[in-house]
Amino acid sequence: VQLGESGGGLVQPGGSLRLSCAASGFIFSSYVMSWYRQAPGKGRDLVATISSTAGSTNYADSVKGRFTISRDNAKNTVHLQMNNLKPEDTAVYYCNARFYITNYWGQGTQVIVSS
Repeated sequence: VQLGESGGGLVQPGGSLRLSCAASGFIFSSYVMSWYRQAPGKGRDLVATISSTAGSTNYADSVKGRFTISRDNAKNTVHLQMNNLKPEDTAVYYCNARFYITNYWGQGTQVIVSS
């Protein structure tokens, strides 16, 4: 099983980034996919979730209206489009796959929002 995040980097406040997570080794289309983030010295927080069929999405209040989660079950990928980034969005972003009690995690990608 592999989850590989990409797309992180340094961006100025107000800028945009698109994170991607490529999955392999499991039946991607059966899993709920989520993005979490962990800021320095903080716990890991849920950012956004998308159902297995992409029929529903949920977002943390702090990112509603700015972030969009999407998935492509044909390509086994999930994305997080992040717009109007703020310094408080600085964190390591992790991809998560969940099916009942089974959880898989990626290694994370760093996002730094700074001028």
